Parts: sequence; C-alpha cells; structure tokens
Amino acid sequence: MITNLWKPTEGEIEIFGKKLTPQSYEVLRRMGSIIEFPVFYEHMSGYDNLKLHREYMGYYQHGSIENALDMLDLTDAAGQPVKNYSLGMKERLGIARAILCKPELLILDEPTNGLDPAGMKQIRSLLRTLCTEYGTTIMVSSHILSEIESIADTVGVIHRGRMRKEISMKEIAQMSLSYIELSVRQQEKAAYVLTEKLGLTNFKVMGDGQIRIYDTAVSTQEITKALTLADVQVLAIGQKAETLEDYFLKLTAEV
Repeated sequence: MITNLWKPTEGEIEIFGKKLTPQSYEVLRRMGSIIEFPVFYEHMSGYDNLKLHREYMGYYQHGSIENALDMLDLTDAAGQPVKNYSLGMKERLGIARAILCKPELLILDEPTNGLDPAGMKQIRSLLRTLCTEYGTTIMVSSHILSEIESIADTVGVIHRGRMRKEISMKEIAQMSLSYIELSVRQQEKAAYVLTEKLGLTNFKVMGDGQIRIYDTAVSTQEITKALTLADVQVLAIGQKAETLEDYFLKLTAEV
C-alpha cells in the first residue's frame, strides 16, 4: 500500500508528510522497492535494465549505475543478458535497481531470497551502510527472523493480517530471558535429578531430550555433575537467550 500497488480499503497513508494518492509521483520517486521478486527485461543486460530504470525515474547522476552495480558485486556481469543470471544475481540486481536513485525510503520484501550465506552477509552489510552513511530508512518484510534480528532496530509483528506489536530490538533484548539449554538421552530421569537432587523448579521440558532451565542460581557445571553422578548422559549444555523467533512465537501464541 505504501508503494501504491495495493489500495487501502479504508484510512489514509501519509509519507514524507504528504497524503499518498495515485498521483503522488514526486513522493514515489523518493522511494525504492522490491515487492515479492524483481522482474526485468530478460533479453537486456543488467546495465541496460538499470539505465532504463534511471530514465523513467528521471535520475541522471553521473556514475550512479556503476556505483549500484559495484555495491552489489555485479560489475563483471553488467553486460550479460539478465536471462543468464542466477536467482541470486537477479535478487542482487533488484536491490541495485532499488537503491540506484538513492531513495530516502527503501522497501524490501524477502531481500535475501536465493542468496547464499556470503550473499546474505553482503546484503546485511549494505543495508547497514545505507542506513548509517546515507540516512536511508529501510523497511524489510521477511519470514527469516534470524536475518531480521541481525539488522533491524525496530520490528513489527504481523499475525493474521494485523499488527500485533511494534517494538525495538533493544526492548526485546532487555526483557529476554536467559536460560540453560540441556540436551540429554533420558529426559524423565534428568527432570527427576533437577527437581530432587538440585531442588530446581523453574525449568521446562521441551521434548526430544531438550530441557530449558530458567533458574539463574545454578551453574552448568553443577547440573552436569549431578546428572553424571545419576548416570544421565549429557549430550549438550550451554547458556542461551531468547531470540526474536522465541518472542514472535510467544506473542502470536496468545491469539
């Protein structure tokens, strides 16, 4: 709706201090976006696709195409037809097109689709640079919560078509519960040891041999020793903290 591709059934959208209408061309020119997946003229080169985009955006800053291609590591492939690009290359070209005109607002839908781990890391770095050095406001929608957790300042949780919560990552971190995650073979016996031998009550049996211990007064060494003496095999144990995914599941489970 912000990009004017979908019309709201009620209410109004205000962006850059102005009401958004179907004729808000100047407002839309200040934005860049990828919605679902980028589409190109496949027979044209990556460079020519960006050149065409620059033409209809009315943006003629010298070196802008070369700079966008370089930022997305596409300089060597710029002269090739887009039909020869891999899925990841098309995704990067889509981001290059979205940032080509140095937008004040950048809207990205699943921007790491088709990218390998190195490509995902590159995009994370690029988004941080755009935000901190160029002052670009970036709105990202994604189901990969670990990616959002690594780059976002603020998250909005949408569930069943409604905004359930808008909260800063700093606030989530402050209310995040630390716990000890324990993995064992004999789960029931381990739970007995935790209760009867160590006197713990604040723990949760997750299933599949996983137990989360929220009691902060006990150390991993004490737990391991008690379980070992009771002949319970410890597969893994370590300190953990709740993630954005944990927060999301907790929040949406209330609905």
